[in-house]
Amino acid sequence: MTILTTLSVFSGVCFLMYGTSCLSSPHMAKEFKRFGIPKFLKLTGMLQILGGLALLLGCWKFPQLAFTGSAGLAVLMLLGSIVRIKIKDSFLQSSPAFIFTILNSYLAYCYMGHI
Repeated sequence: MTILTTLSVFSGVCFLMYGTSCLSSPHMAKEFKRFGIPKFLKLTGMLQILGGLALLLGCWKFPQLAFTGSAGLAVLMLLGSIVRIKIKDSFLQSSPAFIFTILNSYLAYCYMGHI
């Protein structure tokens, strides 16, 4: 398994889990209220699940799909990072959003070279 595939699987699984928690966890509903965007909870969860699936399905055979998933997740996490800065979360609280922005931007860049 290449590093690109490994990182894609890691990101894809993380987003499947996080997206599922957005759709089912009362804690996530509280977090989105704290973020000031409770109406975006279900949309965010669905987009994370779709992005995660696109990465998982695309990383082996369909680089266009992996590119779309990783680019979409990079944008989603960039927006999440902006929300975290806006509500003045600590660096530690914000770091997952920053890290996944960078990771998925890197994946999108790599997959762009394969399409």
